[in-house]
Amino acid sequence: MNFVRVEKPTPHTSVIVMDRPERMNSMAFELVGPLHAAIAEVSADNETTCVVLTGSGNGFSSGADTQGTQPPPNIEGLTLTRIATRSMAILADLVPALRRMPQPVIGAINGAAIGGGFCLTLGADIRIAAESAYFRAAGINNGLTATELGLSFLLPRAIGSSRAFEIMLSGRDVSSREAAEIGLVSRTVPDENLMETALDLADQINGWSTQGVQLTKRMMWSGLETASLSAAIELESHTQLFVRMTTQNFEEAVLARKEGRKPLFED
Repeated sequence: MNFVRVEKPTPHTSVIVMDRPERMNSMAFELVGPLHAAIAEVSADNETTCVVLTGSGNGFSSGADTQGTQPPPNIEGLTLTRIATRSMAILADLVPALRRMPQPVIGAINGAAIGGGFCLTLGADIRIAAESAYFRAAGINNGLTATELGLSFLLPRAIGSSRAFEIMLSGRDVSSREAAEIGLVSRTVPDENLMETALDLADQINGWSTQGVQLTKRMMWSGLETASLSAAIELESHTQLFVRMTTQNFEEAVLARKEGRKPLFED
């Protein structure tokens, strides 16, 4: 049974749904493997220009599966330590895989986003939370560290180091309301409006230049790791010049304004 499905509600938006609600979409390998496959499939779909990532049922993802689960694939003949290393590598590549997607990813977060599920939300470029959503860095609750799957890098950059330290060391729940107040998510909406809000935002993004949008995503992620303002400006300048000189997008935008219509960017 495949616990991840891909839907295409509009021609240019794909929705990746983690679909194991009876286990709160926990990050067992029987879900993580198909999730990697879905990310790769949608990444290669040239007709998809925006992606929504969500979970079915009452939770986005509850993180580690505490019940019986399948082992990671292709471990025949490996020692326990090598199996552990391979397992962590598969899990740890989820956030980078979302980052590598050329399309912007909107996280539509419903219910629990715990442990690895919390980390997964930070792989999305934009996060919208249902009122039912809550977040927990659960590694610390389980006697482990709260630092996993990029959380120690991404969370302080999203909300500041002091708040990140407090959330990760206390192991407490962060409500959707607090998440919006501290900038962890862009906004909070009623549960029944979550997917509509995410799809409306995807439609808005899809109205712009595909090249402009995809390069903006790449530059934003690069900016998180750029060491100085001058280096960021240098990267931006080359990117902006590239799109300006290799497309007629700017000319189309000017003409559309004069004619009182929406621009049609063909890149």
